[in-house]
Formats: sequence, structure tokens, C-alpha cells
Amino acid sequence: MALIKSISGIRGTIGGVAGENLTPQDIVESTAGFGTMLLKKYKAPSVVIGRDARISGSLVNNLVCSTLQMMGINVVDLGLSTTPTVEVAVVKEKAHAGIILTASHNPKEWNALKLLNKRGEFISAKDGQTILNTIKKGAIEYAPVEKLGTYRKDDTYIAKHIESVLALPLVNMENIKTKAFKVVVDCINSTGAISLPPLLEQLGCEVILLNEKMTGDFAHNPEPLPDNLRKLSQEVLTSRAHLGISVDPDVDRLAFVCEDGEMFGEEYTLVAVADYVLKHTKGNTVSNLSSTRALRDVTEKHGGVYHASAVGEVNVVTKMKEVDAVIGGEGNGGIIYPASHYGRDALVGIALFLSHLADFGKPASFLKSTYPNYTISKNKIQLTPEIDIDYLLARLKEKYKNYELNTIDGLKIELDKDWIHLRKSNTEPIIRIYSESNSKVVADNLARKIQQDIHEILKGVQI
Repeated sequence: MALIKSISGIRGTIGGVAGENLTPQDIVESTAGFGTMLLKKYKAPSVVIGRDARISGSLVNNLVCSTLQMMGINVVDLGLSTTPTVEVAVVKEKAHAGIILTASHNPKEWNALKLLNKRGEFISAKDGQTILNTIKKGAIEYAPVEKLGTYRKDDTYIAKHIESVLALPLVNMENIKTKAFKVVVDCINSTGAISLPPLLEQLGCEVILLNEKMTGDFAHNPEPLPDNLRKLSQEVLTSRAHLGISVDPDVDRLAFVCEDGEMFGEEYTLVAVADYVLKHTKGNTVSNLSSTRALRDVTEKHGGVYHASAVGEVNVVTKMKEVDAVIGGEGNGGIIYPASHYGRDALVGIALFLSHLADFGKPASFLKSTYPNYTISKNKIQLTPEIDIDYLLARLKEKYKNYELNTIDGLKIELDKDWIHLRKSNTEPIIRIYSESNSKVVADNLARKIQQDIHEILKGVQI
């Protein structure tokens, strides 16, 4: 069981002891901390709330909405929704903030409060620290009965979100319709089931759904990684579909399966979409340090400049604004397209990818073969209290001082076109170890080498 309170929100497992898990006390406390900050900034603030289909979602939603109302804050409740839909709704509602109730790719026992500012973007580190300080001090004040906040339910925003996606100039609806794509969608028992079918049907696709019942009891590990998508892959082959589509429970990550049942690769979701966008819009790109080098290669092919950011959507968005990027995101299948909004959005990603595939005129596997062939090995080590992450990274930095190093987020070691990136996770008590090469064997060996280095440095420490 776990509870993680950070500058980006609160995340934890349902049940157990308060202060160690995501219990009602922790949910109310964190919501009130956010509400206190809003009340200091705005008069009569309003907040948009939306959730994925997790088993605990309705209970957490009730606690969050009621807490905000008890503070005198007005609530617009989207109910079952998606992360990008809530982000879009905050702007359209001219609200002062948003809260998304989802633990993203984490298993069903997890839930979280993701906090948005009035632009529908994740809050800054400064605001996050303000909330943590408020919670620590316990400086929470609730409203008298005459000044309680209002509550309004609005379930129209998924349709509005889809409408805005289809209106994007680079979404070629007519071309997609002529292809009559057959697609298989893994809804992972969450809100992909109510957001992806209407989008795809309006694009003229024949849609086959897997795990479409929104029970929150996920049929498999909800992270859209190859090992978790075997049933999707098999269904693509059985149905002779053109494409398989997988999202995570809150529909901000996106991965594809090719017509031959092979993975397009979540790292290449952004690469392919960026390729399409850059063909039509010259400019720069951004991804985080743990993303494939292929985006840099594609960006430079189109005459743009690639930039790397620290891991985390807020860091990617900050860098994108800084360098005026036309497309960006994260290698975990997160597409951020500023022409729509500054947030990872699987709906936008699907519409742009299908536009690209329709223009390309050949199967998805052929499209994948046009890109540089890199492989990322993704590994992790459980983080225990005995491990001093700063000491560990300092020792590794000294060991690899003769190589190009990047320390804006953990430690990234550049080895010509190969690289290794180590960092403490923002969402789990683990150290992530990512390595990339144009050979899977080399990528795996690089990861093993670093793991051996870590064991050597931490001799006598249980990891």
C-alpha cells in the first residue's frame, strides 16, 4: 500500500491507514489544500471535475465535490470522462481550475487527484508546493452555510471534445472516410469506451471493442505496453483489421498495433504523429529525456530543432512553450498538440495518426518501417528507504564522467546514438532505468550494465 503526495498532486492505494494510503481523510485534506490556494487567488472560484471508471471513482468524486462545495467553491462535474476532456472543459467553462480523478496507468487499487490550473494544464511546481505547505500547516477554513458552493452535472463534454478534434485543420476527415478503416479498440474497462467509438465512427471507421464494460476492474495491467496487449494483437489478426488502438484508463496515452499483429510501439506514436504534423507545419519538437531518439531524427529531417525536457507533462509543456514547438509529448504514447490544447490527448493522437495513415496509403507496418529503428529497454528497481538516490546518481555521474551527461532529471548518459536514463519515478516508489539502442540486445545489455553498477555501489543495501 502506498501514498505519494507531490507537487503534481496526490496518488495512492485505496484502503488502509490514513496518512499511508489514499483514505477519505487524505482525499479531503488534499482537496481542501487545493481549494484554499484557489480561494486566495480568486473570488468565488469554479472547478471542473472528471473521473475515469475506477472502482473507487464514484466515492472519491463525491468526497472531492463535497469538500470543494463546503469551502464555497462552485463545481462542474463531468462524471465519467477523460483527462484531455477535463483539460478542454476547464477552458471552455472559463473555470479557475480542474481536478481529474485517475491514477492513469496504475492498477485498479490506485486512484489520484491530478490538479489543473485555469488554462487546463497541470499546476506548476510552485503551486504544488503551496498546496503541500497548506496541508502540512492544516490551515483550512470552510464556508458558512450561506456561502456553500454550487454543483452542476454536465455530461456533454466528450461530444464537445470530439467536435473540437474533428475541426482541427490537419485532421483530414474525408480522406480517412475513404479508407474505411477497420479498427480494434482496447478500452481497458474505462472511459475509452465512451470517447473513442464516437470519434472513430464519425471518421468512418468500423469499430470492434475489447474490454468495453466500464467496471474499473481492468482486464489486464492497464499500462499500454506490448506484454499487456496480446489479446488486442490477436483480435487485430482474427478480425483482419487495419489497426489496433490501446489507451490507458484516462485516455491520455496511446499505442497502436499494426495490421500484422505487431506493435507499432508506444514510443513511435509521437514519432509518427510528429512526422505528419511537421510535413504540414514547420517547427520544433519536444519530448522528455526518456523518449526515443527517433523524434530528433524525424524533426531534423523536416528542418526543425528537437529539444528535451525533464520527465512529466508539465515539464514538456513548459519546454514546448519556451521553444514554440508545434508538436511534442512523451514516449509513453502521450501526444501534445498545441493547436488543440497543451495536454496529452489520445483522441487528438488517433485523429492525426489516421490522417497520416490515410495519406500514406499503405499498411501501418509499412509506415513503421519508414522510421529509424530504435529499441528502448524499460526497467525499474524498487526504491526502499535505505537507498539514497542522490548518492547513487552522484556515484554513477563520477563513473561515467567521460561521457556526455544530462542531469536536468536524474542522470542521462549519452553514448553516441545509444543512451541510458535513470530517474526516480514521480508516480511510484521506484527508480526507472531506460536505455535505447538500434539493437534490442544492446539496449538490454546497457540496462543490465547499469543495474550491475547500482548493485556494486549499493553493496549491503537491500534492493
